[in-house]
Amino acid sequence: MTKKFAPAALAALFAVSAPALAANEQIALDRIEADRDRNVEVASTIWGLAELGYQETKSSELLQDRLAAAGFEINAGVAGAPTAFTATYSTGDGPVIGIMGEFDALPGFSQAAEPAKQTVANLDAGHACGHHMFGTASASAAIAVKDWLTETGTPGTVRFYGTPAEEGGAGKVYMVREGLFDDVDVALHWHPGAQNSADIATSNSNKSGKFRFYGKSAHAAAAPEQGRSALDGVEAMDMMANMMREHMPQESRMHYVITAGGRAPNVVPDFAEVFYYVRNPDAEVVRETFERLVKVAEGAALGTETRMDYEVIHGAMPLLPNETLQQLVHEKMTQVGGVDYEAAELAFAQELKPTLANPDVPMSEATGIDPLSEDHGAGSTDVGDVSWAVPTAGFNTATWVPGTPAHSWQAVAAGGMSIGWKGMQNAAKILALTAIDLYEDPAKIAAAKEEFLSRKPEGYEYRALLGDREPPLDYRD
Repeated sequence: MTKKFAPAALAALFAVSAPALAANEQIALDRIEADRDRNVEVASTIWGLAELGYQETKSSELLQDRLAAAGFEINAGVAGAPTAFTATYSTGDGPVIGIMGEFDALPGFSQAAEPAKQTVANLDAGHACGHHMFGTASASAAIAVKDWLTETGTPGTVRFYGTPAEEGGAGKVYMVREGLFDDVDVALHWHPGAQNSADIATSNSNKSGKFRFYGKSAHAAAAPEQGRSALDGVEAMDMMANMMREHMPQESRMHYVITAGGRAPNVVPDFAEVFYYVRNPDAEVVRETFERLVKVAEGAALGTETRMDYEVIHGAMPLLPNETLQQLVHEKMTQVGGVDYEAAELAFAQELKPTLANPDVPMSEATGIDPLSEDHGAGSTDVGDVSWAVPTAGFNTATWVPGTPAHSWQAVAAGGMSIGWKGMQNAAKILALTAIDLYEDPAKIAAAKEEFLSRKPEGYEYRALLGDREPPLDYRD
């Protein structure tokens, strides 16, 4: 869907060292450093809560309270999601910079902040994607930018977006659809990771749905002829979907889990459910593939004499990259630097390393800054929809031991201790410095907007992949 935008002499850019910090930028960095203990406290609290998508009541309230105490105007429960909110601070008519923050956890990732696999009693979920740090660092950056705007007398607006349910709930999509980004000049985000990078990145678009089959219960031994198995419907769908893989574009991905399949082998199940994801770099290919998947489900129901309905759960556009903004972010990341481990952190990392699938990734990945480059990620994010509404930039900092994959217990572990917190602090600083530079040099905003428009196909009109459905507030139930 996206046009190719020729990089502007990337090789030369790699050789350029970042300039030193200006005196007034130190205002923001001093605030973030002064807030270090508070940031750790907030991140640790959200890490311990480990609330799932659209259920992040306490996590959302904690961030709202912190921003309200700093003077931000809170608009809670936006876009039909009780845990979604915006927090706005303005010093007058000037650029509007949005900073996004997530805070949802993942189910099935209970893990202590230890370098060995160790579940936490009475807790099933965990922050295996580091969103407890994502929301905290972004809020800290927004507060630091607010201080800078006020103390320098610069006119402008900083707005924090509290975005729930990124993990399969597409919280940002509803905020985009609601028009909450319409007045924003630039949107910024970051994500926890195992290295420091600000790539000119794209991603896969994604659409998901739950397919539900309804049959007739019967005794599986005494009267099987009287039953019609809903599980047969699911299994027939899965078989045909796996055959469909041969006839999908090479770049496509499709994966599923059976979320309900019956309770007892001697009872023909009258209900079964399977949850599917479809991905491709092109949103239109995702739409078409999902429609084929619906036909597969209809055929499975027909062949097993069951009834089927389905619910679209979420959809996300691919990231629309912006080289202009990513160059700026990379410059600020170079100024801030990477993460240096102290003795206890190094011992933690060395004990955790052998548990990784790729333990040979050098520790220097945490300390150094990756060169600016183009990259396509196989995953998906609802930031994609934001990037089609407003020029958007993002980055990763090293909050995990190098070599750690997202969605792993190792990510939960490092995110609950000082290795994660150091990367989180760096992220807050990079966000704040990027925003400040944009306020000071509106020409960069204009250039980012020009590139933004050039990358969109002619005649492009935004259509959310999830359609007109309301947020699936119970999708994690």
